[in-house]
Amino acid sequence: MSIKRIQIYTDGGCRGNPGIGGWGVYLKFGEHEKKLKGSQPSTTNNQMELTAVIKALESIKDKSLPIDLHTDSKYVMTGINEWIANWKQRGWKTANKKPVKNQELWQQLDQLCEQFDIQWHWVKGHSGDFGNEMADELANLAMDEISK
Repeated sequence: MSIKRIQIYTDGGCRGNPGIGGWGVYLKFGEHEKKLKGSQPSTTNNQMELTAVIKALESIKDKSLPIDLHTDSKYVMTGINEWIANWKQRGWKTANKKPVKNQELWQQLDQLCEQFDIQWHWVKGHSGDFGNEMADELANLAMDEISK
C-alpha cells in the first residue's frame, strides 16, 4: 500500500512589477480539496510566488504526510533546490556579495521546508495543468478583489 501524498499547486502574480499582487494555492489530498488566496497592494511577482508556497505549507496540519509541490516559478524552483544552500553558507549573500532579494520570505520558506518531506515539481504555466490553472485563477481572483 503506497502512502498518499498531498498535492499542492501554487501560483503568484502581479499587475505591474511592482504592483498589485495575488497568490493562489490549490491543495488536494485524496477526495479533499482546499483553496487559498491572498493579495497585497504593492509587491512583486517573485514575492507572490514565494508567499503562495509559504501559505500552502503553513496550512498543512499533519507534518508527517509527504508533499508533491507543483509550481510554475523557475525562481522558486531554482532558489529552493540550488541557490539557498549557498546563500545560507554566505550569510544570505549572493555570489556577488549582495544581499539576497526577498531574504525574509526565503528564510520563512526554508524553515517550513525543514518540517516536511517535499518533492518539488516544475509545471509549465498556462499549459492546461488543472492544479496550476486553479492556483492561477485564485491568484487572479485575489488581485481582482483588491483592485475594486
